[in-house]
Amino acid sequence: MTLANANHEEKVGEVRSRYGKIAAGEISGCGCGVGAGCETDVAKGIGYDADDLAALPDEANLGLGCGAPIGYLAPQPGETVLDLGSGAGIDAFLAARKVGPTGRVIGVDMTPEMLDKARAGAARMGFAQVEFRAGRLEALPVDNASVDAVTSNCVINLVPDKPAVFREIARVLKPGGRLVVSDIVLERPLPAALAADLLGYVGCISGADQKVGYFAGLAEAGLADIEVLRDVDYLETMLQTMPEEVEALLARTGTTLAEVQGTVRSVTYRARPAQVSAGAKAGAGEATSCCGTDCCGGAR
Repeated sequence: MTLANANHEEKVGEVRSRYGKIAAGEISGCGCGVGAGCETDVAKGIGYDADDLAALPDEANLGLGCGAPIGYLAPQPGETVLDLGSGAGIDAFLAARKVGPTGRVIGVDMTPEMLDKARAGAARMGFAQVEFRAGRLEALPVDNASVDAVTSNCVINLVPDKPAVFREIARVLKPGGRLVVSDIVLERPLPAALAADLLGYVGCISGADQKVGYFAGLAEAGLADIEVLRDVDYLETMLQTMPEEVEALLARTGTTLAEVQGTVRSVTYRARPAQVSAGAKAGAGEATSCCGTDCCGGAR
């Protein structure tokens, strides 16, 4: 194993450990202390609808994520939806309500505690159409061209090999399929100390790629019509919902808020497999791609 691979696996291990503790209730996902009950406020703050949250079991919402992609994904009855890094199941369950009993939802996660929690929630809610599989996003346990729609919420930034994830998304999508993802990207490089901080990595900041490179990776994997649907300052959002965690991260790394203001972005974006994107887009009369020089470097 190379030094780079060993470093990647160390990060993956830290991510698995942290999110396992969140699933087990040992630490809070939203930085407000175990049992403090801030998860609903955090979820509303990043875009979830209050009525949707009320329809789900409380344990499905762990105060994680950086967006609410299912509303933009708009799953249809009978479709197959794949949720990457499905956690305790919040987005998988919302998708299940949309696809109905004739549809199918597959969640993939690498953390055993999250899988146990999600499977228990699916059984309790009677979602026979939902399945949670153990796996890594770089090697999805999903057949080629087998899903209509892919979603993910603030998880791809945690994967060291993001191009592998993008290639896997392109592999599993059916022709004419689509993805809607919420994730963290950077407008510019982070200060060195913050970029090297392991807790910052598992907290979805230090592992984020710069926006231009991130969207170029999508295009290189065969995904096109990339359209940014939502773009907000992630640190500003975090300061409103978990200020102590942000302040601790900045203090630990010797970083001032002014140095990173506007740098860390929470984006929700849509894309399609490139081989069908032009025709599908012309037929549907959709909005033009965001991928000009002011969005993702003009990468196509």
